[in-house]
Amino acid sequence: MLTQLTRNWWVVALRGVFAILYGLTALMWPGLTLEILVLFFGAYALMDGVFAMIAAFTNRAGHGSWWVLLLEGLVDIIVGMIAFSRPGLTTLVLLYVIAFWALTTGILEIVAAVRLRKEIEGEWLLALSGIGSFVFGVLLLFFPAAGALTIALMIGVYAMLFGVMLLGLGLRLRRFGLPHKEVVPAV
Repeated sequence: MLTQLTRNWWVVALRGVFAILYGLTALMWPGLTLEILVLFFGAYALMDGVFAMIAAFTNRAGHGSWWVLLLEGLVDIIVGMIAFSRPGLTTLVLLYVIAFWALTTGILEIVAAVRLRKEIEGEWLLALSGIGSFVFGVLLLFFPAAGALTIALMIGVYAMLFGVMLLGLGLRLRRFGLPHKEVVPAV
Protein backbone atom coordinates (compact mmCIF):
# COMPACT_ATOMS: atom_id res chain seq x y z
CA MET A 1 0.00 0.00 0.00
CA LEU A 2 2.82 2.39 0.84
CA THR A 3 4.41 1.99 -2.59
CA GLN A 4 1.13 2.79 -4.30
CA LEU A 5 0.49 5.79 -2.03
CA THR A 6 3.94 7.24 -2.62
CA ARG A 7 3.60 6.64 -6.36
CA ASN A 8 0.24 8.45 -6.36
CA TRP A 9 1.06 11.13 -3.79
CA TRP A 10 -0.30 13.76 -6.16
CA VAL A 11 -3.88 12.43 -5.80
CA VAL A 12 -3.77 13.05 -2.03
CA ALA A 13 -2.14 16.46 -2.55
CA LEU A 14 -4.69 17.43 -5.22
CA ARG A 15 -7.55 16.53 -2.85
CA GLY A 16 -5.94 18.92 -0.38
CA VAL A 17 -5.66 21.70 -2.96
CA PHE A 18 -9.34 21.36 -3.91
CA ALA A 19 -10.34 21.44 -0.24
CA ILE A 20 -8.26 24.60 0.31
CA LEU A 21 -9.81 26.29 -2.75
CA TYR A 22 -13.29 25.33 -1.60
CA GLY A 23 -12.56 26.66 1.89
CA LEU A 24 -11.21 29.95 0.55
CA THR A 25 -14.32 30.37 -1.59
CA ALA A 26 -16.59 29.84 1.42
CA LEU A 27 -14.57 32.32 3.52
CA MET A 28 -14.30 35.02 0.85
CA TRP A 29 -18.04 35.04 0.09
CA PRO A 30 -19.82 34.00 3.30
CA GLY A 31 -22.93 35.92 2.32
CA LEU A 32 -23.62 33.57 -0.59
CA THR A 33 -27.06 32.15 -0.56
CA LEU A 34 -27.40 28.66 0.79
CA GLU A 35 -28.37 27.39 -2.63
CA ILE A 36 -25.05 28.51 -4.14
CA LEU A 37 -23.21 27.11 -1.13
CA VAL A 38 -24.95 23.79 -1.79
CA LEU A 39 -23.67 23.82 -5.37
CA PHE A 40 -20.10 24.63 -4.25
CA PHE A 41 -20.29 21.89 -1.65
CA GLY A 42 -21.68 19.44 -4.22
CA ALA A 43 -18.85 20.22 -6.65
CA TYR A 44 -16.26 19.80 -3.92
CA ALA A 45 -17.75 16.51 -2.68
CA LEU A 46 -17.88 15.11 -6.22
CA MET A 47 -14.25 16.08 -6.95
CA ASP A 48 -13.08 14.73 -3.61
CA GLY A 49 -14.96 11.49 -4.27
CA VAL A 50 -13.46 11.07 -7.73
CA PHE A 51 -9.92 11.58 -6.42
CA ALA A 52 -10.52 9.25 -3.45
CA MET A 53 -11.72 6.57 -5.88
CA ILE A 54 -8.70 7.10 -8.12
CA ALA A 55 -6.49 6.58 -5.09
CA ALA A 56 -8.48 3.46 -4.14
CA PHE A 57 -8.24 1.86 -7.57
CA THR A 58 -4.54 2.59 -7.91
CA ASN A 59 -3.94 1.00 -4.47
CA ARG A 60 -6.14 -2.09 -4.81
CA ALA A 61 -3.61 -4.55 -6.24
CA GLY A 62 -2.68 -6.83 -3.38
CA HIS A 63 -3.81 -4.49 -0.62
CA GLY A 64 -6.77 -5.31 1.57
CA SER A 65 -7.45 -1.75 2.74
CA TRP A 66 -8.09 -0.10 -0.62
CA TRP A 67 -11.82 -0.46 -0.01
CA VAL A 68 -11.70 2.24 2.70
CA LEU A 69 -10.80 4.91 0.13
CA LEU A 70 -13.29 3.43 -2.34
CA LEU A 71 -16.07 3.64 0.25
CA GLU A 72 -15.07 7.22 1.14
CA GLY A 73 -15.13 8.14 -2.56
CA LEU A 74 -18.57 6.57 -3.04
CA VAL A 75 -19.96 8.42 -0.01
CA ASP A 76 -18.49 11.70 -1.32
CA ILE A 77 -20.01 11.19 -4.79
CA ILE A 78 -23.45 10.25 -3.40
CA VAL A 79 -23.46 13.31 -1.14
CA GLY A 80 -22.36 15.53 -4.06
CA MET A 81 -25.14 14.15 -6.24
CA ILE A 82 -27.70 14.79 -3.49
CA ALA A 83 -26.47 18.38 -3.22
CA PHE A 84 -26.86 18.92 -7.00
CA SER A 85 -30.20 17.16 -7.38
CA ARG A 86 -31.85 19.05 -4.49
CA PRO A 87 -30.41 22.59 -4.44
CA GLY A 88 -33.50 23.89 -2.67
CA LEU A 89 -32.84 21.82 0.47
CA THR A 90 -33.58 23.57 3.70
CA THR A 91 -30.66 24.72 5.82
CA LEU A 92 -31.36 22.07 8.43
CA VAL A 93 -31.42 19.18 5.94
CA LEU A 94 -28.26 20.44 4.25
CA LEU A 95 -26.51 20.67 7.59
CA TYR A 96 -27.44 17.10 8.44
CA VAL A 97 -26.22 15.85 5.05
CA ILE A 98 -22.90 17.68 5.55
CA ALA A 99 -22.68 16.51 9.17
CA PHE A 100 -23.15 12.83 8.28
CA TRP A 101 -20.73 13.16 5.38
CA ALA A 102 -18.11 14.68 7.70
CA LEU A 103 -18.71 11.98 10.33
CA THR A 104 -18.41 9.16 7.76
CA THR A 105 -15.35 10.68 6.10
CA GLY A 106 -13.73 11.24 9.49
CA ILE A 107 -14.24 7.66 10.60
CA LEU A 108 -12.95 6.24 7.31
CA GLU A 109 -9.86 8.47 7.38
CA ILE A 110 -9.08 7.45 10.97
CA VAL A 111 -9.39 3.78 9.92
CA ALA A 112 -7.02 4.40 6.98
CA ALA A 113 -4.52 6.19 9.23
CA VAL A 114 -4.53 3.34 11.74
CA ARG A 115 -3.85 0.87 8.92
CA LEU A 116 -0.96 3.04 7.66
CA ARG A 117 0.69 3.64 11.04
CA LYS A 118 3.15 0.77 10.64
CA GLU A 119 4.01 1.60 7.05
CA ILE A 120 4.68 5.33 7.00
CA GLU A 121 5.59 8.24 9.21
CA GLY A 122 3.20 11.17 9.08
CA GLU A 123 0.01 9.10 9.07
CA TRP A 124 -1.04 11.33 11.95
CA LEU A 125 -1.94 13.99 9.36
CA LEU A 126 -4.58 11.69 7.92
CA ALA A 127 -5.76 10.75 11.43
CA LEU A 128 -5.89 14.43 12.41
CA SER A 129 -7.92 15.33 9.33
CA GLY A 130 -10.25 12.42 10.17
CA ILE A 131 -10.64 13.66 13.75
CA GLY A 132 -11.28 17.17 12.41
CA SER A 133 -13.96 15.84 10.05
CA PHE A 134 -15.60 13.89 12.86
CA VAL A 135 -15.59 16.85 15.28
CA PHE A 136 -16.96 19.13 12.55
CA GLY A 137 -19.81 16.66 11.92
CA VAL A 138 -20.63 16.43 15.63
CA LEU A 139 -20.70 20.24 15.95
CA LEU A 140 -23.10 20.51 13.01
CA LEU A 141 -25.38 17.86 14.52
CA PHE A 142 -25.56 19.57 17.90
CA PHE A 143 -25.80 23.18 16.67
CA PRO A 144 -27.96 23.08 13.51
CA ALA A 145 -29.74 26.34 14.25
CA ALA A 146 -26.61 28.43 13.69
CA GLY A 147 -27.02 30.98 10.94
CA ALA A 148 -26.10 30.29 7.32
CA LEU A 149 -23.26 32.84 7.55
CA THR A 150 -21.75 31.02 10.53
CA ILE A 151 -22.13 27.68 8.79
CA ALA A 152 -20.43 29.04 5.66
CA LEU A 153 -17.50 30.22 7.77
CA MET A 154 -17.32 26.91 9.66
CA ILE A 155 -17.35 24.98 6.40
CA GLY A 156 -14.65 27.25 4.98
CA VAL A 157 -12.35 26.83 7.99
CA TYR A 158 -12.96 23.09 8.10
CA ALA A 159 -12.28 22.64 4.37
CA MET A 160 -9.06 24.68 4.57
CA LEU A 161 -7.74 22.74 7.59
CA PHE A 162 -8.71 19.44 5.97
CA GLY A 163 -7.02 20.53 2.74
CA VAL A 164 -3.82 21.66 4.45
CA MET A 165 -3.56 18.31 6.24
CA LEU A 166 -4.17 16.31 3.05
CA LEU A 167 -1.72 18.48 1.12
CA GLY A 168 0.86 17.96 3.88
CA LEU A 169 0.31 14.20 3.77
CA GLY A 170 0.61 14.19 -0.02
CA LEU A 171 3.91 16.08 0.11
CA ARG A 172 5.21 13.74 2.83
CA LEU A 173 4.26 10.78 0.66
CA ARG A 174 6.12 12.36 -2.25
CA ARG A 175 9.27 12.86 -0.17
CA PHE A 176 8.97 9.35 1.23
CA GLY A 177 8.79 7.88 -2.27
CA LEU A 178 11.79 9.77 -3.67
CA PRO A 179 14.90 7.65 -4.14
CA HIS A 180 17.48 8.34 -1.45
CA LYS A 181 20.96 9.37 -2.59
CA GLU A 182 23.77 7.26 -1.30
CA VAL A 183 26.76 9.11 0.10
CA VAL A 184 29.99 7.90 -1.46
CA PRO A 185 33.05 8.59 0.71
CA ALA A 186 35.82 10.65 -0.85
CA VAL A 187 39.01 8.72 -1.58
